[in-house]
Order: sequence, then structure tokens, then C-alpha cells
Amino acid sequence: MFNKKKPNLETIQNIKNYFIKKYEIPESTILSIAELNCHEPDCPPTETVITSRSIDGTTKNWKIHKPIEEISEKDVKDLENNNH
Repeated sequence: MFNKKKPNLETIQNIKNYFIKKYEIPESTILSIAELNCHEPDCPPTETVITSRSIDGTTKNWKIHKPIEEISEKDVKDLENNNH
């Protein structure tokens, strides 16, 4: 039940770096990454949600319909700026 493999820390850091590069995210902003599984109809089986929390309290979310381990720099580059 709880023996899900944890994502590689290097992979997570790479994804954060892709976002920092694309969106020019400052060091003071916290980026968090969560992989979610959905069991609802018409829902992707796994999606990754990336959240930025700025020092001023604003947040932005992006969703990529893939597990963390499958996300590439291209996936981040292909996100639209209004996908948050």
C-alpha cells in the first residue's frame, strides 16, 4: 500500500532548475513538487504539480500530466505561461 518508490532527488532538482530558468524564479521563492495519483474518471492517472510560493505570499501552480521521473526540460518549456 505504501511501498511507492520515491522520486530521485536529482530529478526533482532538475525540474526545479528548469522552472527557475524558464520563469526566472528568484532564490527567495520556494518551489515544491508533488506527484499525485488520481482514481477519478477522465483524470490522468498521474500528474505532477509544481507550486511556487513567493516571499510576498503569492503562489502559482503548474500541472504536468506525467510522473516526476518522466518530466523533461521540454515538458517545462512546452508549458504555457498561463498554465498557473
